[in-house]
Amino acid sequence: MYRQLSRLNSTIRSSFKAILHGPQILAFLPAFVLAGYWIGGELVLTATAIGFPAVIAIFAMMQPLNGKNRRADKRDRKPRPDEFNLALDRALRLARKKDLKTACLVLGLDDFDAIIDRYGRSVALEVVEELCERVNSAVRSRDSVSRLDDHKFGVMIAPVGHMNLDIALQLASRLQAAVEQPIQLGGTTIYISTSVGFCLDTNFRDNNGKLMAEAADLALTVAQRNGPSSIRAYSPDMRDIKVNPHTISTEIDQALESGQIIPWFQPQISTDTGYVTGFEALARWEHPERGIISPAEFLPKIQQAGEMERLSEVMLTGALAALNFWDADGVDVPRVGVNFSPDELRNPRLLQKIEWELDKFDLTTDRLAIEILETVVATSPDDMVARNISGLSEMGCQIDLDDFGTGHASISSIRRFDIQRLKIDRSFVMKVDQDPEQQRMVSAILLMAERLELDTLAEGVETAGEHAMLAQLGCRHVQGFGIGRPMALENTLEWIAAHLANLSDPPTIGFKTG
Repeated sequence: MYRQLSRLNSTIRSSFKAILHGPQILAFLPAFVLAGYWIGGELVLTATAIGFPAVIAIFAMMQPLNGKNRRADKRDRKPRPDEFNLALDRALRLARKKDLKTACLVLGLDDFDAIIDRYGRSVALEVVEELCERVNSAVRSRDSVSRLDDHKFGVMIAPVGHMNLDIALQLASRLQAAVEQPIQLGGTTIYISTSVGFCLDTNFRDNNGKLMAEAADLALTVAQRNGPSSIRAYSPDMRDIKVNPHTISTEIDQALESGQIIPWFQPQISTDTGYVTGFEALARWEHPERGIISPAEFLPKIQQAGEMERLSEVMLTGALAALNFWDADGVDVPRVGVNFSPDELRNPRLLQKIEWELDKFDLTTDRLAIEILETVVATSPDDMVARNISGLSEMGCQIDLDDFGTGHASISSIRRFDIQRLKIDRSFVMKVDQDPEQQRMVSAILLMAERLELDTLAEGVETAGEHAMLAQLGCRHVQGFGIGRPMALENTLEWIAAHLANLSDPPTIGFKTG
């Protein structure tokens, strides 16, 4: 009986509180006004009519936010990384106490540095803010979203009754799709790709939120090693491949000397015939214990150690040896491309060194393509760089301008450096088969290249639709995961054979010259 009276009393109090806090209180305004007039005349009537709504408004502003506003406030205030770790702590404890399931996801933008280079840091941060709101909108109000750094987002999934690998993959795909929707920035459309790493509490034995976030971040690292827009789930054996930055620094010299850092090769094909027109040599570290380490992890350390010129030597030697390997097997690979760093391009003896290397492998100069970042061409005032690039071109080497469209190189600098081919940056290639603006941008680049009598290659081609559209627009060559991933030299023969087998009676796509 007491419990029933208590519940009734609580219900009455809640209802009365709801009336006082809600718009229902305004229903009493006429009664208060009439009572004021009856008691005190017109002066009290006026004071009541004005003062009563003002008091209610002030009282309402002083009250705690209701549930809906609390959710909005939660979305507006983005937790810091330390708060995110605490939220994971609580989620883990609650999940294990009540036999529920939770998960942590970390999303990483694949193209953040390219956005900074192309649009500036302030615009890049605006993009990140927009993406953060998208991630917030794609999860429930009781989940937690945090910006872990400039280009990563953490998502804590509040404990639920059922969460397995399939559900987590669906959730990761949904978040990825939300982030990768085009961003309108003034008159420009920006495309983003993002990779996702996630950790389920069932694969994680600790009760520490920070460690769980680190596990999801490690899964993201593994995903990004496999290319843009990848998704990976954390497993305990991933900790065996985690690389300590200090360890990388101490092992670089040994890796360069012992042949652990070697070129892998990504194919380039003609859009007219489908035949292989070359390979690009890309650095990979084949660590004896940790497996393949991506260049994103070790290249900055090599640069800090001042070993970029040494790396260029290793890559050049490996690339020329690969040409000999293909020639010996009777495989037609016209040339191989090698990226040259600014340090290498400032070497006064670079021309002699290249001549000597080509002579050592008994190769003609047209078999070597020198790939130079557009940022080097756009910003370098160094006469030695210009002299070396022009000298290599005069020798007969092909000069490729890499990542074209991100470094703001002028036509005069393209002429000054004697560029022969433009490699169109991946940011222009993404969704080119779907977005008319992307098509207009690529068409403008191709028209300029045609007028300047430059060859063209599109980087980052991932789908058959992108490949077909680039061919229709008149881009001469394509390269990307949709064509072939970077591979060890010994795997290239099998790839070439399989690729040629698929080219029986290929349709010829003409290149517009008018």
